[in-house]
This record gives sequence, C-alpha cells and structure tokens, in this order.
Amino acid sequence: MKLFLTLVVGMLCVSLSTVRAGGLEAGREKSVTCAACHGAVGISPNTAWPNLAGQQKAYLVKQMKDFRDGKRIDPWMSPMAKPLSDEDIEDLAAFYNSLPVRDEYQ
Repeated sequence: MKLFLTLVVGMLCVSLSTVRAGGLEAGREKSVTCAACHGAVGISPNTAWPNLAGQQKAYLVKQMKDFRDGKRIDPWMSPMAKPLSDEDIEDLAAFYNSLPVRDEYQ
C-alpha cells in the first residue's frame, strides 16, 4: 500500500510539473505577437511599452483580462487581448513571469 501511494504521489508530481512546463512552452509560442512591442524576452525595445520579464503572474493575468473584457482600455492592447482565451492569458503570464528581470543599473 505504501509503495502504491508513493507511486501515485510521484506520478502526480511529474504530471503537475509537465502541465507547468507546457504552460510555459505554450506561452513562449503565443508570445510571438507580443514581442513586437514587449521584446522577444520581455524587455521592451521602446520605453513607451512596459517590460514584461519577471512580472508577477497574477498582475499580468488581471491586466490582460481587463484589456480583453473592456475594463481597461488601450488603443493597442485592447484589440490584441480581445481574442485571448483564459488559457492563452495564463500561458502568456506564466511565460513572462519565468523570464529574468533585466537590471537597468548594470
């Protein structure tokens, strides 16, 4: 019985880590459109657009949902977020959260 429970817990841990990794990879693939303004690794080439690298996942999810749902209006982001599903938003937020923050003082 202990061996069975150990195996079940082990498989659950492996599957949860696979789901997490899948969200990151899916987010990376979906971020191609975002890269035009926010940079390929979440560091914007222009100060007009924010860096997303290392940003808190919950913050990114809320902002993207607010843009999508019309609670926050921006001429660029509102139409970009409109077609995103909740899963798309979660994937993108996981990807950008995983990226290292650039130290602007180096």
